[in-house]
Amino acid sequence: MTDVDSRPRPGQIVRILRGRDAGNFAIVVGLKPPHFVLLADGDCRKMDCPKKKNIRHIQVTNTINHEVADLLEKDGRVNNAKLRYALNQYLLNMEHKGE
Repeated sequence: MTDVDSRPRPGQIVRILRGRDAGNFAIVVGLKPPHFVLLADGDCRKMDCPKKKNIRHIQVTNTINHEVADLLEKDGRVNNAKLRYALNQYLLNMEHKGE
């Protein structure tokens, strides 16, 4: 996990700001330039049916899960259990930091 710029990248954790899932976190699993990303969380939004979201409706965090990013780059997909695990680890870290 590392710091990045404001453009979403595959494997990056984002917070959803608008829509039914507002307030939830998800992982970028694909890009649809210039204005959209594909999001999945492995639970409500599976990798097989990611949510297409406008980048103006998400808040990019400075965290990329490299394991997920590598799998997306190598295979073009990742299993839902890895997505759930990555999000749970991020949320636990955030809770421990008091953010």
